[in-house]
Parts: sequence; C-alpha cells; structure tokens
Amino acid sequence: MFLKNSRYAGLPTERISTPEGSVELVRLRALPPTTGLPHALQSHEQLDALSEQRYGGDASRFWHIADANSELEAAALSRQPGRLINLPEN
Repeated sequence: MFLKNSRYAGLPTERISTPEGSVELVRLRALPPTTGLPHALQSHEQLDALSEQRYGGDASRFWHIADANSELEAAALSRQPGRLINLPEN
C-alpha cells in the first residue's frame, strides 16, 4: 500500500466501513526517541533539501526530521524561519 521508504510502510492497518464504502486506515504509531543536532532553520531551507544533505542524497527521508520533532505535517516545521528543530542522527 505504501512505498518501502514511507513512514507508514509495514504498519498495521484496519478496514472500516463508511456510508461511501470501506476505507483502510493505518494505526497510529509510537515515535521512537531520537537524538540529533539542533538546527535553526533559515528562510530558504526545506526539509527535503535538509534530508538530502543529511541522509546521503535521500530527500524522501524528510519524514525522519518530522518524526524527530513530533510533527505530523512535515511542511509545518519549515514555515517559521529561525525555528530550532532537531536533525536526527540516522
């Protein structure tokens, strides 16, 4: 259902019925504690670019940064220049 590098890959799902039909949902997952370096976002920075630099060219791992900062919507992290975020080690 999800790409293998998705934050949702391999998570348990459940199917529910709605008036429009059935829907498969991913159950909420517990975020593991992470360690990393604090980083003050610059106005031009985006998480996919930070991820590409941090994780050896893999921009799709921006969600690691979102998880390390307990943010459900990854784009919300980079909306405020100067915000101090945690860049995880791995």
